[in-house]
Amino acid sequence: MASPLKVEFLFDFGSPNAYLAELVIPSIERRTGVKFDYVPVLLGGIFKATGNMSPFDSLRGIKNKPEYMALETQRFIRRHDITTFRPNPFFPVNTLMLMRGAVAAQFEGVFEPYFRAAYHHMWEEPKKMDDIEIFRAAFKSSGLDIDRLIARAQQDDVKKKLVDLTGDAVNRGAFGSPTFFVGKEMFFGKDQLRDVEDSVVEQTRQHTPKTTEL
Repeated sequence: MASPLKVEFLFDFGSPNAYLAELVIPSIERRTGVKFDYVPVLLGGIFKATGNMSPFDSLRGIKNKPEYMALETQRFIRRHDITTFRPNPFFPVNTLMLMRGAVAAQFEGVFEPYFRAAYHHMWEEPKKMDDIEIFRAAFKSSGLDIDRLIARAQQDDVKKKLVDLTGDAVNRGAFGSPTFFVGKEMFFGKDQLRDVEDSVVEQTRQHTPKTTEL
């Protein structure tokens, strides 16, 4: 029997494009019937391992390209009727605490509320989420037992898991966020979501066993 198709969303809360992409994932899941696995990675670690850098740094001093990329982002927002996004005035934010917290939340079975709260405080009501006191207050305001998660995030198994997930992402070809894997096929960036969906549909068809007529 064929194994079910694995579809992964590799994210770092510091990426606004990952935030925007995630808002579109539920509609793809509804249309395809395939659930995405959410995989936390540390974008700073990926950049260090690949020699890449964020557009915030790579586009500094370049004429026209940043303006065009901002235009493409606005087109994406309009296409998907996104109303919640607010630029974070403290960008770029060091996301080590946030991403270790995501792994800890997965281990503790509270990933969904943690994930929603983290994105809310990064890109909907943006705050300086690499300031520990702001971090704590933000998650407490969202009803999470954040002190327990902060303590859990300092444990070695959580730290190792985030390092392993980040290293695995690089080994599979990732160089930024958002990155998607549909089976073994990799896609980068929010603007590839239509290709991601096409690949999900195509590979799901391949994974579905053919019925034989009697």
